Amino acid sequence: MAHLLGAEALRLEFPTTIVFDGVSLGVDEGDRIGIVGRNGDGKSSLMRMLAGLQEPDSGRVTVRGGVTIGVLDQEDTLDPSHTVGHAVVGDTPEHEWAGDPKVRDVLGGLLKDLPWDAVVGELSGGQRRRVALARLLAGDHDVLALDEPTNHLDVEAITWLAAHLRNRWSRNAGALLLVTHDRWLLDEVCTATWEVHDRIVEPFEGGYAAYILQRVERDRQSAVIEQRRKNLARKELAWLRRGAPARTSKPKFRIDAANALIADVPEIRNPTELRSLATSRLGKDVVDLHDAGVSYGDNEVLRGVEWRIAPGERTGILGVNGAGKSTLLGLVDGSVAPTAGRVKRGKTVQVATLTQRLDELEEHLDSPVRVVIEGLRTTYTFGSGSKAQELSPGQLLERLGFSAAQLSTPVKDLSGGQKRRLQLLLILLDQPNVLILDEPTNDLDTDMLAALEDLLDSWPGTLLVVSHDRYFLERVTDQQFAVMGGGLRHLPGGVDEYLRLRREQRSDGGTRAARTSSGSDGGKRAAGTSGTGADGGQPATGPASAGGPTPGAPSSALSGAERRAAQKELAAAERRMEKVQTLIDALHERLAAHDQSDYTGLGTLTEELRTLETELASLEERWLELGELLA
Repeated sequence: MAHLLGAEALRLEFPTTIVFDGVSLGVDEGDRIGIVGRNGDGKSSLMRMLAGLQEPDSGRVTVRGGVTIGVLDQEDTLDPSHTVGHAVVGDTPEHEWAGDPKVRDVLGGLLKDLPWDAVVGELSGGQRRRVALARLLAGDHDVLALDEPTNHLDVEAITWLAAHLRNRWSRNAGALLLVTHDRWLLDEVCTATWEVHDRIVEPFEGGYAAYILQRVERDRQSAVIEQRRKNLARKELAWLRRGAPARTSKPKFRIDAANALIADVPEIRNPTELRSLATSRLGKDVVDLHDAGVSYGDNEVLRGVEWRIAPGERTGILGVNGAGKSTLLGLVDGSVAPTAGRVKRGKTVQVATLTQRLDELEEHLDSPVRVVIEGLRTTYTFGSGSKAQELSPGQLLERLGFSAAQLSTPVKDLSGGQKRRLQLLLILLDQPNVLILDEPTNDLDTDMLAALEDLLDSWPGTLLVVSHDRYFLERVTDQQFAVMGGGLRHLPGGVDEYLRLRREQRSDGGTRAARTSSGSDGGKRAAGTSGTGADGGQPATGPASAGGPTPGAPSSALSGAERRAAQKELAAAERRMEKVQTLIDALHERLAAHDQSDYTGLGTLTEELRTLETELASLEERWLELGELLA
């Protein structure tokens, strides 16, 4: 594979800290690299240096002649006077971009809800972000550098993005650098992971699951790694192996390696114990919605909602923007009154909501963090029984990533992620028994998301979560519902079932041209008055369309002979993957033991290794395809 760009001895220093010191690395054709690390450790700075947008203090970045790099930065660089169409395709004639399958795919995946002639300056921040991403993906670049591309994308758009990025480099053309906290996307797209920490960049093979596995093994072998971080990583690995069914779609030899590491790791939480404690705090009645509906004038947002929320229930809520998720949560917390039906609340219910705004911190902006927590109780109990822990506010802050030095920092000077964590702490310490989280993962890095999930594992109460972060949603909730067509629909098949239902809606409603779809479609989605789904499909609360697939049914039907052939090919692929992995391990040992001055011999061994790794990647891709086909 051809080398595209590289970095040699990079050093980057800010007035108060050294971010990188002596970092050297390279990017080859076909690489899809996820960049992870704590907020502030330099992920975005590393990407900007590699893309040529930021100069290192020393060292150099080299780019092969003719290689072009496209960047999705955190900054908004769109011209506010341009239309959406001009911002995406420029002056390219319509017959050219409309005939390009890649451009059509991008427009359908990201801009189907935006008018083609809308002025960029009149769009929301999220819409502008989508336009910027669409412009980049519609172009031709050898290397794409994406900084948090999932910001303002819903679950459906993130799923499309993952498929687009995988297909884009299916033939090893070009490379991808991806900075994101979306662990599901990392696992779906990336073939390698770079962890940025302590002034270095440490490479790992594979996506997020493989990275966690290797990091746990590294931590197990290194006595100097702090015990707390190790335990969090092991617990997350247990989730990757034991959690949602989608997480088990890993080659068997990797599953066996993970099982050996997590044999003694307990279940991530004890649902029976937590429900028992939640019932003792809440009673049997939490919130019941009976034939509830909400209308604003002629705009019927929700109708006929039947939902009984149980003590200790952990529920994820899915739905497109404007479907009525916030209205539904408003019915639960009492901030929205039903215009039809009724809402019944238990006498002991105490609801707290973590919103996307930071209202809870407004009165504390000029106070240091330590002053904010001084007026709180001495200790708080988390968990129950033998696992109950008495934690002070300071200890809870430490669990949420605050250092002792940061306790003297004024709240207004905290980063977005730090404010988010402090906001959550203040809410949890009010001891609510019903907790609503509205996009809680914003501004949090992957390590802090793991810490938040760990904290929620021991929280005894009813949990309702709205999030576009699929990994987080599946990790902390036990069931999912969708707000579709003005109603509430249970999803026994989880996020995968929701995506299938959305595909059926689009298919039933017909395909509209990307540049004209959003004008009428967006209004119908918001109004929800037609008796159909958001895009003209079947009512969300009714049965599946006649003759169509039922929830949880296989997406494709195989004959008996075809199924047997696929099962046979699957078993053969597993055997071959194990054999190829053994050969790769042996080659790594030979390379380590080989005479480093024998460049010819090293080159031969390296070429053999690359050939085997390419074969393994192809086998894994086919293994996953067969697994989905047989599901």
